[in-house]
Amino acid sequence: MNINLNRRERIVLIGAGIFLAVFFIFQLVIAPVFERRHNLEAELAEKKQTAAQMHEKRDEYRQVRQRMEAAQEEFSGRPENFSLFAFLERLAGTSGIKNHIAYMRPSTTMDDFTGLTISRVEMRLEGITLENLADYLFQVEASENMVRVNRLSINKSGERDGPVNVVMRVETAEAS
Repeated sequence: MNINLNRRERIVLIGAGIFLAVFFIFQLVIAPVFERRHNLEAELAEKKQTAAQMHEKRDEYRQVRQRMEAAQEEFSGRPENFSLFAFLERLAGTSGIKNHIAYMRPSTTMDDFTGLTISRVEMRLEGITLENLADYLFQVEASENMVRVNRLSINKSGERDGPVNVVMRVETAEAS
């Protein structure tokens, strides 16, 4: 095939050939390298984020484990035959409010997540002074038996500075 082309046409054809060669080299070699680099950078950023989340979860786990170990220590310090009902009744006797107890209703539930038994006592106190109530609540909350007041309702029973009626729910966790 003998094609006669003038100088200008040869330059155009050579320029087009060079352009096509550069285009194909870019499309087949250079562009995939840059795309792969971009994908790797995105993947690296994602892995760094995952690693940071794993470190956060590890720190949370360590905190929960420390709290669990502290709770187990407190559980081990509690008498084996500990009863929330008996504990509250004994405190009421030492606080001098035993004669103000209208009722004490014990109940237990099982926490499916932790496997612990939650012991609760709902208690109604009638005609008690705020000072006696505060003293009793302090003794309940400050005890080393991991007992806490979960709900407290105080109603006046007449006079402004007079006695009050109280309904409270106290709870503690017990190993099953």
